[in-house]
Amino acid sequence: MNQTATATTLDVRVLPCEQRRELIFSTFDGLAAGGSMEIVNDHDIKPLQGVFENLVPGKFSWEYLQKGPDLWRVAITKIGAARTGGQCCGSCGGDGH
Repeated sequence: MNQTATATTLDVRVLPCEQRRELIFSTFDGLAAGGSMEIVNDHDIKPLQGVFENLVPGKFSWEYLQKGPDLWRVAITKIGAARTGGQCCGSCGGDGH
């Protein structure tokens, strides 16, 4: 994971498949409102967009930065406070209840 002042970059190509989703959503949960992360992969992660829509509808934006054929880059930005997995991300100062 590489973090800059404006975005966190997750190169998930180096991770086993079973670890990718947990890392992506824990990183998203840690973003402040307006914060973004970039996911780098060797194939399109379009199905992940549907997972985001189910877990945090209206709380993220999805932008392709690069569309293959060998490298895919997607920027995901948190819009307002968001929760995933029923846990508060903490960006609103709430306690999750």
